[in-house]
Amino acid sequence: MFAVSLGDDGAELRPLEVWRAEEFLAHIDRARELVDPWIPFATFATDLESARALLQRYADKQAADTGRLYGIWLDGTLVGGVLFRIFDTESGNCEVGCWLESAGEGRGLVTRAVCKLIDWAVEERGMHRVEWVASSANTRSVAVAKRLGMTRDGVLRESYPYRGTRHDSEIWSVLAPEWRAQRG
Repeated sequence: MFAVSLGDDGAELRPLEVWRAEEFLAHIDRARELVDPWIPFATFATDLESARALLQRYADKQAADTGRLYGIWLDGTLVGGVLFRIFDTESGNCEVGCWLESAGEGRGLVTRAVCKLIDWAVEERGMHRVEWVASSANTRSVAVAKRLGMTRDGVLRESYPYRGTRHDSEIWSVLAPEWRAQRG
């Protein structure tokens, strides 16, 4: 197994694999209140069986090279995660996303972790376009896209129905040449 350091605070990025289902479920239970208003991710893992199924879905996506899932650990505790929701090598486009529980907030963990994903996607896998999709009302998620130096491509008005509300979806992106230029 590997772990990638996210900085001097001991935070690490690791693969989030099926064998970690119990740990993942405990984390999602802690994160549910923060995650659930924006995305159905937390609703997909409500017991051990559904947590395993979600992790298996991403293991299958990784095997097919169409997605990946990573956890963020802080002081040995799983506090969040990042993912390639979509990973399309043929088109050179992918979509990154994240979630976090309150114990991980305010530390820049998501920004640091997503930087690692984008670096890998662009430099190792040759991705040209990396997207970030967020509800316009999810100001914390939009702030991450801004910190990553992404450009707001547009808003899909009321495109995402969730929990009885239609959300505007903001599409943010960074292109490989832009990413390389800002990373220096």
